[in-house]
Amino acid sequence: MDIFFQQILNGLVLGSVYALVALGYTMVYGILQLINFTHGEVLMIGAMVSMTMVMLLQSLFPELHGVWIMIMAVAVAIPVCMVLSATIERVAYRPLRNAPRLAPLITAIGLAIVLQTLAMMIWGPNPKVFPDLLPTTPIEIGGAFLAPKQLLILVVSAVLMTGLIILIQTTSLGRSMRAVSENPKIALLMGINPDRIIAITFMIGAALAAVAGMLVAMNYNIVHFTMGFIPGLKAFTAAVLGGIGNVPGAVLGGLLLGIIESLGAGYVGDLTGGFLGSHYQDIFAFAVLILVLLFRPSGLLGERVADRA
Repeated sequence: MDIFFQQILNGLVLGSVYALVALGYTMVYGILQLINFTHGEVLMIGAMVSMTMVMLLQSLFPELHGVWIMIMAVAVAIPVCMVLSATIERVAYRPLRNAPRLAPLITAIGLAIVLQTLAMMIWGPNPKVFPDLLPTTPIEIGGAFLAPKQLLILVVSAVLMTGLIILIQTTSLGRSMRAVSENPKIALLMGINPDRIIAITFMIGAALAAVAGMLVAMNYNIVHFTMGFIPGLKAFTAAVLGGIGNVPGAVLGGLLLGIIESLGAGYVGDLTGGFLGSHYQDIFAFAVLILVLLFRPSGLLGERVADRA
């Protein structure tokens, strides 16, 4: 039972990160009907910038507490990623807004490759170590163990996801986002600038991705120019699982996917008689994607929406 509870906790940690990134996918899709496949690379840039700031702050202020270093590093990574994402939207996606859907999809994949290449040129091709900023002594919870950095991931993710849902449901910005999602032309007649709302949506998603990038780097203690690819695909899977375009669905899909993946990694060896090991955990995420697309393409909380006129 302790092993099962441990795997559930591990899955919640993993799923929290997936949910944060999935929110960026689902918000953009809800407004533009566009899959922003550069989102994983925005996460990677956030991790790289955070790592650079951590190294710089540790060299300049060796006595500074790790929590303050973390806060200052992510405070730099967030605006960098927001500016990057707004630039991508303005330069690459906005001119293709009325183009066939395949055009922005190909553009997104090309931009992802460009961002990976730029990151490799700036930070080098080899993986870099992300130092521990928090104590490493695990905390016991009901017979399972959770590292302080994993507890931080759960708390930060829960706060950010709750805050985003409140923002969308209760604020004027959230109402504007929902109006543009329903019909950009009607929203324009109501005094809402769709271009501005779309740019803000990209920037909010990028801010969440920047935080997620630092959390991933902290959790695995490593950064690399390709580190955003697999988390990006899994977050997209989480968004599809929950119902892409649905914000609570992205949270639910991320948490479920993390738990499924963690339980699969913990028990796949026993279930297959040792044929498959825990390093095959990625197959569960993509198996879930295939099953959802086959049996419920709209996702768990998604609804069938008529195409825009």
